[in-house]
Amino acid sequence: MPKFALALTLAALYLPLVPTAAQDADPWQPRPYATIENPAWSRDAVLYQINTRQFTPEGTFAAAQRELPRLKALGVDILWLMPIHPIGEENRKGTLGSPYSVRDYFAVNPELGTEQDLKTFIDAAHAQGFHVILDLVANHTAWDNELRYDHPDWYEKDWKGDFRPTPWWDWSDIIDLDWSKPGVRQHVGEAMEYWVRKFDVDGYRADVAGYVPLDFWETERERLEAIKPVFMLAEWKSSEMVRKAFDAVYAWEWHQTIKQIAAGEADATALYGYYAENESAWPASAMRMTYIANHDSNAWEGTMYENFGPALGAMTALSFTNEGLPLIYNGMEACNAKRLEFFEKDPIDWSQGDDCAYGDLLARLIDFRKANPALENGRWGARISQVVSDKPRQLFAWVRQEGDNKVVGLFNLSAEPVDAMLLDAHAAGTYRDFASGEEVNLASRDHITLPAWGYRLLSNRPN
Repeated sequence: MPKFALALTLAALYLPLVPTAAQDADPWQPRPYATIENPAWSRDAVLYQINTRQFTPEGTFAAAQRELPRLKALGVDILWLMPIHPIGEENRKGTLGSPYSVRDYFAVNPELGTEQDLKTFIDAAHAQGFHVILDLVANHTAWDNELRYDHPDWYEKDWKGDFRPTPWWDWSDIIDLDWSKPGVRQHVGEAMEYWVRKFDVDGYRADVAGYVPLDFWETERERLEAIKPVFMLAEWKSSEMVRKAFDAVYAWEWHQTIKQIAAGEADATALYGYYAENESAWPASAMRMTYIANHDSNAWEGTMYENFGPALGAMTALSFTNEGLPLIYNGMEACNAKRLEFFEKDPIDWSQGDDCAYGDLLARLIDFRKANPALENGRWGARISQVVSDKPRQLFAWVRQEGDNKVVGLFNLSAEPVDAMLLDAHAAGTYRDFASGEEVNLASRDHITLPAWGYRLLSNRPN
């Protein structure tokens, strides 16, 4: 090495180190796991799913639009429209086919109306204070989607080299896209941006979101945010989804557990695993959709009455007050007691209407949520924490407290009456009862008496 170069090298060794931003940072400081910004309007939002085909006798956007004032009175905020696109005819199931067999990502199913009908529905919903998200089916398309003919290399193939649906499931009416192809990502991503730009859509519910690479969702969330703030719901269950891509995911484990409890196959402590994981393994900003019914559960698992029987009221109250994002599937507010057909026309029976006591409960629970900041969604609400009793297999007791707002939930998740003693002072305080409006005082060692499947919601704010 030349002497001059050696001298420079030696001098550099003794120069004072210039600290970098990385060196200055404390490596032990916690860093935020979730970095997306949830839209402000999702803070205390309640989701409402519209199965447009069955929502009205006509099954159209125009007919659904007439129902908006009623939904406004109910108190819901985000309207989730099941897939709006033309449905494939090749290998179609039933007479009308599945809405999740998409023939064209850039078109509207003429059975539901025109593009202008959709735009008019969305504009009317916005004018009444709603936000609207569309159901997006990105993992697969109908067999007769034009992409199959224009870009056959964009699809996955079986061992024989033929187009194939997702393995293992009976999804014979669709074929899987190959997400290793940049063209697939561009086509679906541009379709998502098209509906946001041209129709002012407020986000998406992503069908089987985990079957699509996460980096696509993260990229697309960023691109959509460049257009407007959006809300994204993933039909999936893992925490990485809420890091950079989705605001909310499904709480499948919660749904299955409460069904087991209602059937007498498990007791209240079966929920401990869910809430322990929720507290320890999920960021506080995550919204996990705790639902009683949706299009899948209603069609394939059973109605809310079949699944929950006499436990329905208690489980519904829990879904609206626990740490979760509540969903109403269309027809629940009218006491719909039938499994809606998936591939045929089968309109909801709205005849009970105002005579449906369950519908009144839903409206009152929404009011209760909005009156109590502790019950808000995600980062805005409070963690749920256990109140210990001497009857944990029956009494599911908890507190959610945010600032000066405190809510107590006391749920008998059993088919037998319970008389339980509170063993700690976590729930101590003075409250108003959700059902009666009466003042209630709680202290450690107090006894809680509830009938089978009975519950009490208590708030330190006036009802």
